[in-house]
Amino acid sequence: MADIFALTQEALAGMEVELIDVERAPLGLLRVTIDRPEGVRIEDCEQVSKQLSRVFEVENIDYKRLEVGSPGTDRPLKRVADFIRSADQRVEIRLREAIDNRKVFVGMLRVPEDAASVATPVFGLVLEGTEPDAQVLDFTFDDVDRAKLDPILDFKGKKR
Repeated sequence: MADIFALTQEALAGMEVELIDVERAPLGLLRVTIDRPEGVRIEDCEQVSKQLSRVFEVENIDYKRLEVGSPGTDRPLKRVADFIRSADQRVEIRLREAIDNRKVFVGMLRVPEDAASVATPVFGLVLEGTEPDAQVLDFTFDDVDRAKLDPILDFKGKKR
């Protein structure tokens, strides 16, 4: 899988999109997730799909169907740079080791100012439901098993 990720990243170099993930799914589906600072458009997905189809054919990558899409509102955080970019946003993290018999935490992500220049930055998570005392969970990137943005979406429509 690492080879497919590296190949895909190389194929997308210069296309002004960020490769988030490459996933092999059942029935030969190859799912590629991309992002852009201003959001992914359908044209971006189409352009990436055409590029990758040609590259995967030349490189003999076996798949039956290619799916290219955006990470959505619950974008996964896979790199330290993703955590830095997501400062002051609501996130859900799953730790590798349990703390007080708990691995999953939700709250506002706090990023230190020197995070980009420190080898192992210590992030903070202001735990949800702990106001006004605001408990903060400190963790490093290596402590995290999985993480994603966890925005609260408001779909209120017109009242009838």
